[in-house]
Amino acid sequence: MTVSLNIAANNSNAPVVAVTAQRGVAAEKPNLIGLAREEMIEALVEAGVPERQAKMRVQQIWYWLYVRGVSNFDNMTNLSKTLRGELAERFSLERPEILEEQISVDGTRKWLFRFPPRGAGAPVDIETVYIPEEGRGTLCVSSQVGCTLSCTFCHTGTQRLVRNLTPEEIVMQVLVARERLGDFPDKETPPGTYVPSEGRLVTNVVMMGMGEPLYNFDHVKQALLIVSDGDGLALSKRRITLSTSGHVPNIQRTGDEIGVSLAISLHAVRDELRDELVPINKKWNIAALLEACRNYPGASNARRITFEYVMLKGINDSLEDAVKLVRLLKGIPAKINLIPFNPWPNSPYECSEWEQIEAFAEIVNRAGYASPIRTPRGRDIFAACGQLKSESERMKKRDRDALESAPVPGS
Repeated sequence: MTVSLNIAANNSNAPVVAVTAQRGVAAEKPNLIGLAREEMIEALVEAGVPERQAKMRVQQIWYWLYVRGVSNFDNMTNLSKTLRGELAERFSLERPEILEEQISVDGTRKWLFRFPPRGAGAPVDIETVYIPEEGRGTLCVSSQVGCTLSCTFCHTGTQRLVRNLTPEEIVMQVLVARERLGDFPDKETPPGTYVPSEGRLVTNVVMMGMGEPLYNFDHVKQALLIVSDGDGLALSKRRITLSTSGHVPNIQRTGDEIGVSLAISLHAVRDELRDELVPINKKWNIAALLEACRNYPGASNARRITFEYVMLKGINDSLEDAVKLVRLLKGIPAKINLIPFNPWPNSPYECSEWEQIEAFAEIVNRAGYASPIRTPRGRDIFAACGQLKSESERMKKRDRDALESAPVPGS
């Protein structure tokens, strides 16, 4: 692979680092990344590893893939040279192509990844975002290429669904982000990178990128179980959050089979409005969604469900809406994230006035719910909530310029 790197000064006039990468046609060898242990054992046995050795070999390979972050079989030094050669002949550890890396003035990073074709399909592009804060670094991971939900306030929803991402492609987002940040042993963080001052650089994973995770349940489940595996990437399930727009049947399964934290894209307190903003509501309405939340396994005051509420001027931001929201969530251990709407080209909405957002939050706070107002992050590189959209439908430069000059609420 050859890489060209252009680093712009990290100021308001030049907030972007762009990375373009070129490589040859992807090998057709199966990738070991994203396989469950049982699948990896089967793959090694089929490749000729004696069955009595396969489990031990998988433990060794697992360590190198997910603890050390290696991308070359030659680096697996506790495997024999012969075995390393045989593995390299049969399998791949190939990373996706990085088409672009952008760095916001606030330190947020967005990567545009290109994954090779699957079967008869074409290569696909997806976006992943890293948000550094003091004490934590959150990685926003995609689960689909495009989306079927057509939420009217969301830029991703304007892109048609291409396909589900595989477990390999979901896990790979975490691996490559950690590589780029220097978050594996013996790796160095690039100079000038915004990261937490100590500890791991990727501390949290949120399934809030492109797509609806619960429409890709099996692949998301396998990927998150790998990400949370204690002998590998070892991210606590309390630090993994899955966000859904309301696929009610798979909410219970998420708690039972994955056990991660839950976030709900709510955005309205009346069915007629939510039908418009979040059309999945026509299939599973607010009452059905909230009943599933009340029964979510593991939900408690120590492990609250997050309700996401994007603030749309004159649409869902009245004080009456705030009172209704409090009433709807009664009895659910919850916190409410108020999200200033992040603009995108030709969107039909505006962000609520900052004073209105604060008044809305005050009503929610007085009712006993934590209601942080999410600070917009990465707006200048189109990495904020609701703005992701893959390279196949990029915005024009004049639209990007308009976005960068838009005022941030509260500034």
